[in-house]
Amino acid sequence: MASEKRRVRLVGIGSGGLDQITIEAAEALRASAYALAAVKGPADRLVGLRARLLARHAPNLELVGVPDPERDRSSSSTSTHSDYRGVVLDWHEARSLAWERAMAARPGDVVIPVWGDPAFYDSTLRILDRIGERGRLALDVEVLPGISALQVLAARHRLVLHEIGGTVTVTTGRRLREAVAAGADNVVVMLNADLPLEEFAGWHIWWGGNLGDAGETLVAGRVGDVLGELRGHRERLRAEFGWVMDVYLLRRGEGTAA
Repeated sequence: MASEKRRVRLVGIGSGGLDQITIEAAEALRASAYALAAVKGPADRLVGLRARLLARHAPNLELVGVPDPERDRSSSSTSTHSDYRGVVLDWHEARSLAWERAMAARPGDVVIPVWGDPAFYDSTLRILDRIGERGRLALDVEVLPGISALQVLAARHRLVLHEIGGTVTVTTGRRLREAVAAGADNVVVMLNADLPLEEFAGWHIWWGGNLGDAGETLVAGRVGDVLGELRGHRERLRAEFGWVMDVYLLRRGEGTAA
């Protein structure tokens, strides 16, 4: 039977800038007993960024790291959308069990700092749903939105993400071709393993790497002209900082910058 309900706050913390967090979110950090974060290996620099953010906005808040289960990233297991979905769901289950054990061992309200906004390509809510469904812990989940990478990209490039009366499609690098085949011609692309964009040489791209962090890098131009430069920046960021997160707007033809 589930124990007494505890509050779990999901807090969007922005895309890396220590001052992108909202006042509401900072107050939620200070009102919690501890913060929880997944730790991906012994040198997880993103955990270090979370620690710096907490030191600035909630200096007395303890950050509890939970070793993250390994995820199958082999091409044979993730070659189709169905296979990829199955691998991710298995990983979510393993992560939810690890988080459940961590929360069961510590009383009090917990806050989970989430990169960007919890509504955009983040699975923390799904993981908490799994914990709630098992019924061993009773959770009262509250979500506080944050500044997403989409917003930062648009701001840095001084962009309106859609043209007048137009639409914008948001998808992943894995599903970009599928979106374009369905008619999308103004696409924000996230979660990129690489940049296989040769077939979009005539499109225009506005790209941002490690937005909000010290290594933030911006490039804009015709894909055919800047693709080599973009790939070079991705490798440089990975080598220099140990991680790279990039997002871009891809628009058919030259498009407009604002």
